[in-house]
Amino acid sequence: MSDRINRVYSDSLEKTVKNLLQSLGKLNRPYLTAAEEKLLSVLESEYGREITP
Repeated sequence: MSDRINRVYSDSLEKTVKNLLQSLGKLNRPYLTAAEEKLLSVLESEYGREITP
């Protein structure tokens, strides 16, 4: 999960996107819920850095 977040994260992102990625990175579990997975997938496709989990 952290690899996916790190591939999307960039200093040039909007503040809201950075905050969302930071929140996902702070989760104390090794998986994403269905909603969290959808959010991360949208960000990956929007910023062109999608990778296969």
